[in-house]
Amino acid sequence: MNSKRVLIVGAGFAGAVHARQLAEAGFEAHVIDKRPHIAGNAYDFVNENGVRVHAYGPHLFHTKQRHIVDWLQKFTEFAPYSHKVRAFIAPDSYVPLPINLNTINVIFGVELKNETEAKNFLASVAIPCESPKNAAEYLYSKIGVKLTDLFFRPYTKKMWLMDLEEMSASVVQRIPINYDETDTYFSREEIQVMPRNGYTAIFEKILDHTNIEVETNASYEKGMERDYLYCFNSMPIDEYFDFVHGRLPYRSIRFHHRTEPLFTQEWSVTNFTDSSPFTRETSWHVLPDHHVNPTGNVTITREEPCDYADNNFERYYPVKTADGRYQSLYAIYKNDAKLLPNMSFIGRCGTYQYLDMDQVINQSLTHVNAWIADRLA
Repeated sequence: MNSKRVLIVGAGFAGAVHARQLAEAGFEAHVIDKRPHIAGNAYDFVNENGVRVHAYGPHLFHTKQRHIVDWLQKFTEFAPYSHKVRAFIAPDSYVPLPINLNTINVIFGVELKNETEAKNFLASVAIPCESPKNAAEYLYSKIGVKLTDLFFRPYTKKMWLMDLEEMSASVVQRIPINYDETDTYFSREEIQVMPRNGYTAIFEKILDHTNIEVETNASYEKGMERDYLYCFNSMPIDEYFDFVHGRLPYRSIRFHHRTEPLFTQEWSVTNFTDSSPFTRETSWHVLPDHHVNPTGNVTITREEPCDYADNNFERYYPVKTADGRYQSLYAIYKNDAKLLPNMSFIGRCGTYQYLDMDQVINQSLTHVNAWIADRLA
């Protein structure tokens, strides 16, 4: 065993953050990833239309934590960006999402004029529930039946293959409601930016250190950690344990790309409330610094949710049910992992959590810095 060498499984944000902090602390980080590229699900590239495309769906950076932005700015320059989403509700009809004052006026045919009127109106259609047991009860208590069934029920069925009554309330509690005319997706309290040169370029710089070795097209094999001081592992925790207690389910996405002549649009992402198999569509060229080499054509990507087993086991979204059965299953694996002497699990698949990028970075910085402090004490 090399007393300074650490194995990191996965070259996404969790693995890259661990690697960089370890390298700067004098440890040798060996990063492996089974994919042919770094950057994990944040991987992006410029395609034949001169447009930067996120290979695994749109990644829009937002955070309330200034120290996360400060850490990332060592490796990139940011462009300001306010993310806007529109919901497709009928042919050529789009309304702001999250729900705002204008959305309410269009759907109900009213003429509410301010935040107070919007709050009072939603209160009049809501079904009060002090302790929502599922996503349906939570949404009904906030926006009522009509808006819930239009914007969330069909989308949830497509995305999760479950009804709102089966979903954990936590899945929808993160979705804001704008009672005024604010039409940006993320909270106004958050920092919203996009890397000027894309996400892959960030990872290239994070992993550019003499104490970091990166190996792609390299899968983890059980026991290889014995040659290292420690292993930070972002692989699916149930897969590591050979699914001995059962599989942790994930939803996955099939991406359908098409080329269109250049067009102008105010928003980058469209959500579909209809009965089609698609949940959303991204117009990549609308994002800042994504129309890199204009050719006259642009790329549009539609997303079709599916089970991860039907998509080459590409894991995107952990499934959270109202009864918490999969979180209970994860807890069993987590307890098994505590018995491993020189390994811990990190990232979305390692901890079976839906995590935004800033949450992954913050979690990883906290985790690895504590580990380093303990080793160097």
